[in-house]
Amino acid sequence: MELIVPTVVIAVIAMVVFAIVAIYNGLVRARLRVDEAWSQIDVQLKRRHDLVPNLVNAVRGYMDFEQETLTAVTNARAAAVSAGAQGPTQAAAAENMLTSTLRSLFAVVENYPELKANENVLALQEELTTTENRISFARQHYNATTRDYNTSIATFPSVLIARQFGFDGRDFFDAEPGAEVVPEVQLR
Repeated sequence: MELIVPTVVIAVIAMVVFAIVAIYNGLVRARLRVDEAWSQIDVQLKRRHDLVPNLVNAVRGYMDFEQETLTAVTNARAAAVSAGAQGPTQAAAAENMLTSTLRSLFAVVENYPELKANENVLALQEELTTTENRISFARQHYNATTRDYNTSIATFPSVLIARQFGFDGRDFFDAEPGAEVVPEVQLR
């Protein structure tokens, strides 16, 4: 009888330790999925940031009177590049500003028939549109993994482990209202 009690106690302790380890490992996997999803957004944002100067340079010669628009796009790109390291909330705000200035640029391009026919500008706009779609898909994936992670650290019994080991919630990458729609550019 005396041997059974310690064996049962050891078995219960072992099961509790196993449960804690399993929950901890699950939280680590969820956090890594969020980090991976963010890196997918980051790759697409960097691609976008690389395309913007090419577009600005392609249209600069045609747009003598639109320097304010080009400056706004360049400044918004610079802000977006620097905000990327600050996390999803700051990056989203800066990217929304870049999207807005790009829309302005595309609207101005409509006033220049030479630009509408320029193959370089057309190709760059197509690349930007494709990149915007990729960003949208990556954002959806990131937000879904963030939701799952935030849910897992807030629900019982994981919340007990998450608090003890410093698992903090993550911010969503929110686009501005209406930003889900890729700007439509009609150059023909």
